[in-house]
Amino acid sequence: MHKSKLPLTTWFWAIYLVAHDKRGRSALNLSQVLEVNYRTALRLMRKIREAMRVRDENYLLSGIVEMDDACFGVPRKGKDGRGTNKAKAVIALSKDHKNRPAYLKIKMIDQVTIEEINRAAKQCVEPGSKIVSDGHSSYKKLVDHGFDHEANVYYKEDKDKYLKMLHVVIGNVKKFIQGTYRGLGPAYLQSYFDEFCCRFNRRKQPNEIFDRLLTACVLAEPVPVLK
Repeated sequence: MHKSKLPLTTWFWAIYLVAHDKRGRSALNLSQVLEVNYRTALRLMRKIREAMRVRDENYLLSGIVEMDDACFGVPRKGKDGRGTNKAKAVIALSKDHKNRPAYLKIKMIDQVTIEEINRAAKQCVEPGSKIVSDGHSSYKKLVDHGFDHEANVYYKEDKDKYLKMLHVVIGNVKKFIQGTYRGLGPAYLQSYFDEFCCRFNRRKQPNEIFDRLLTACVLAEPVPVLK
């Protein structure tokens, strides 16, 4: 909000709308609701998402963490799966003591390789935690970086028996990205993942999410204006 010419009420409404709409809110829609131009709405969204990212960087997932990789983007002809040229990301979901979803982190990767999986794991998961994944070879070196690793080898038709909740979450992330933000390119994709995770991680306190996000925005460093 530093040096902003917008009224604080406009900022508060923007933060409130972003905090409470789990489907995501596009800059075009926000510009219409708040009666500001598109570029102003885009700048608001960029700043709010950055505050979300910074806030969630303060913790790592721990305990039992399910991890998988997924591809995002408009369907294209050609190779699919882990060899596709779509944007790729690692999704990590921690479980509570009742085996229910707790917290979520998503990190973009260049390719599904041992090096990229290890990097994402170190950014998302606390050392010593147990990571549960499928049997892909890119996850086999996690034990060398201080993680307990459980690999489940299964066929596609049996995927609902393993990492079931994680796959549900991945499906919801894809609906969020491809439904509200159609044609979204990879340049800012990570910031949209950050937005999804921020709301997901606070879903159990719906009456507090606005206050928490407002606090995050107040404490965040200024974000440069879009060129």
